[in-house]
Amino acid sequence: MIIVMKAGATKRERDEVIKKIKELGYKPHVIHGTTRDVIGAVGDERGKVVLQSIESMQGVENVVPILKPYKLASREIKKESSSIKISDNVAIGDKDIIVMAGPCAVENEEQIIEVAFAVKKAGAKVLRGGAFKPRTSPYSFQGMKEEGLKLLAKAREATGLPIITEVMNPENAELVAEYADILQIGTRNAQNFELLKKLGQLQKPVLLKRGMSMTIQELLMSAEYIMSEGNQSVILCERGIRTFETATRNTLDLSAIPVLKEKTHLPVVVDPSHATGNYHYVAPMAFAAIAAGADGLMIEVHPDPERAFSDGPQSLVPKKFALMMAKLRLFAEVSDRTL
Repeated sequence: MIIVMKAGATKRERDEVIKKIKELGYKPHVIHGTTRDVIGAVGDERGKVVLQSIESMQGVENVVPILKPYKLASREIKKESSSIKISDNVAIGDKDIIVMAGPCAVENEEQIIEVAFAVKKAGAKVLRGGAFKPRTSPYSFQGMKEEGLKLLAKAREATGLPIITEVMNPENAELVAEYADILQIGTRNAQNFELLKKLGQLQKPVLLKRGMSMTIQELLMSAEYIMSEGNQSVILCERGIRTFETATRNTLDLSAIPVLKEKTHLPVVVDPSHATGNYHYVAPMAFAAIAAGADGLMIEVHPDPERAFSDGPQSLVPKKFALMMAKLRLFAEVSDRTL
């Protein structure tokens, strides 16, 4: 249910409503609007009729049921689009298109520092790099783990770029959160509900990738797991889904962007690198994603893709990344946005 407070309602009135929601066995989530506050009451739907009694409380304008199964992620609870603050000068969901770029895996200090400076020079606002790597084969490179996190932190210190890296399981979530500015949930963990709940308890922005066989509603329900634990800073990522097509690694579902924009207030970014699996197709899909309304991009960049420990075929060399960014600015301008 949504409790809509009156314009000008006092903090005391709002606090009384929050107290009542808790007494009724529900969890309150306050969303501050431009003119009034909205409080989402989330819990067992079988008893939601008792929440209607709140409508008579002082400062309450009305109580409205949320029809979508994803409550906190729905535009029913928040009409305006959310902006997720990453650092003092980086926010995802505003007019700026945020590009997150870097290698699939952190390999050594020289590599990550070199890439960090290169992507920053080209216009990227966030450095990506994997320290913990979920791989299909147990014999493939699994990442440098905490040492990789330390190297990412060094790159941030050297360039000023916030960092995003993947969290693999609840056990290392707090460790990764000590280093990262954005916590990434990969496609294989998109329905790892214990991990989602754990990240919901950490007050760090979370980028949630769509599972390779997930519907859009399932993606939003995964976001709901994070948000229901108290973390409202969720960014959705379309990274391609598994279909019968074999010409690309996955099938990039560009239609998911406007669909998500209609259904949720959360920002949407696109990962054309993992979607296509081929560096030749990354730039065209990046341009298309921005034209479709994406709030940002994740791009893999490596100084020597042929020797990359992971996902070399889909990685752009810094020079090609810079060329892509130059053209991307034209698409941003046409969309009345900035890069």
